[in-house]
Amino acid sequence: MAGARVSRVVLAVMMVSSMTLAGCFGGGEVGEDSLAPWDSGYNYIDTPSSYEDPRNFTVGAPFSNDTWGNSTWTVYGNEHGGNCCEHYLAATKEGWILNFGGEYPTWSEDRGLTWKEWQPTIFSQFGCYLPKPTVPGQEGLGEGSIVQATNGDLIAMGWFPYPSTSGADQFYAFFYDAEDEDWSWCYNRPPEAFYDRSWQVEVTGPISSIYGSGPWASLVISNFWHQVANRGGQISTDGLNYQNFDFPDRDANLDVMEVDLDFEELGVEWDYTKPHKEMRSFPVPSGGLYFPNYFDGGVDAYLDTSLSWWAATNANGSSLPSQYCSFDSSTALHCVTAAGTVLQHMLSWDGGLTWTNQTYNLSSVATELEEWEFHANGAQDLFVLNVRYQSAEGPDVDVAWHVREYSESLVPDMKTHLGLGDLDSTSGAGNDIRFDFASMGILPDGGAFIAYHDSTDPDPLFGVEMLLPVRYGPAVA
Repeated sequence: MAGARVSRVVLAVMMVSSMTLAGCFGGGEVGEDSLAPWDSGYNYIDTPSSYEDPRNFTVGAPFSNDTWGNSTWTVYGNEHGGNCCEHYLAATKEGWILNFGGEYPTWSEDRGLTWKEWQPTIFSQFGCYLPKPTVPGQEGLGEGSIVQATNGDLIAMGWFPYPSTSGADQFYAFFYDAEDEDWSWCYNRPPEAFYDRSWQVEVTGPISSIYGSGPWASLVISNFWHQVANRGGQISTDGLNYQNFDFPDRDANLDVMEVDLDFEELGVEWDYTKPHKEMRSFPVPSGGLYFPNYFDGGVDAYLDTSLSWWAATNANGSSLPSQYCSFDSSTALHCVTAAGTVLQHMLSWDGGLTWTNQTYNLSSVATELEEWEFHANGAQDLFVLNVRYQSAEGPDVDVAWHVREYSESLVPDMKTHLGLGDLDSTSGAGNDIRFDFASMGILPDGGAFIAYHDSTDPDPLFGVEMLLPVRYGPAVA
């Protein structure tokens, strides 16, 4: 272990040196006095030409216009699980790429070489509260959400709003049992029309409540209703049958619970439990679900393992600095804030008592932030921030910053321009060119996959990173 650590330090020094010199010369070329090109110490994890659509993305200095060269990513469209306007991406500890941007759960077990899709059977799972037949593949246009629970199960929801041979305004639960390696589904009646994209998250268990018991609970909310009227929550303890679930009012005066967010050790599964950031919550390793800045005045909320609500503070009685936070397997607690054209990454190793910060100021190139998302992988010591911004020159630009060895420094190593950055799109119904939300994940080998949009396709795309630093083997659960 000591020898490996020394080797990694030497490699990191080489990488930093090569990046610095490449930034001086640009285009990844080797100057007379340079020691190595920017990608020294990097290898392709697979042969890009063996994939259907490899593309070169420009790589450069994190906080300047200096470019170093290209990095190959493989690119996918809505036929790999998306729809007209978005992809809903996630990763698993087994190395699957998940996408539920369109009608059905879609995934790849081999970094995008091959893809699978699961459609519901004619009859739903035995034990559904609302049994209902369907016409597989004929449910109409839809959209969903998906995330891996800490025990390896996949929890997902799909919404089919339009009239079809199976009905209209249909809300289906899709569940993958990791132990049985099998999918199942149940029909669930949404509590309101126009559910408009679910966000979904695990409530860490074991759960014992009036809603049921199990190793976890799955909480799903309506993006639209939760944001405009604090409605749209449903809860399940089996991943198939959901019940309406009330959220406290934002001005509620609940009893306060001190929640300890400082952990000495976490398993690799904690690199894959982060929900989409707009869920605005994160699972707590000791149990429950935490909602930073939930109540008026910035007070946090906590949902415990009995599925009861509390006002919450961390161990020193304070609130977290952002609605957007998550853990990874290193025990790091990451939070990100966005205001105007400035983002800030905050990292805490003691459960939110103290913080280290890194600012991403885009004011020199952007007029506004369109969409953004982040993920961290503790096993790879990697943090990735993805931003889609309105450039001062007009079109939207997609970029991603990699922070390698964030345990040593939060300063990013490089910036990748995803796609051509030549298309102006807007989120929301009624717009001709739509990119509704950012989405991304990180694979166990440290490769990121990120949604973006440019003029090469009328619908959003996503890319999977192929060129990675040399490692001593991927982290496997």
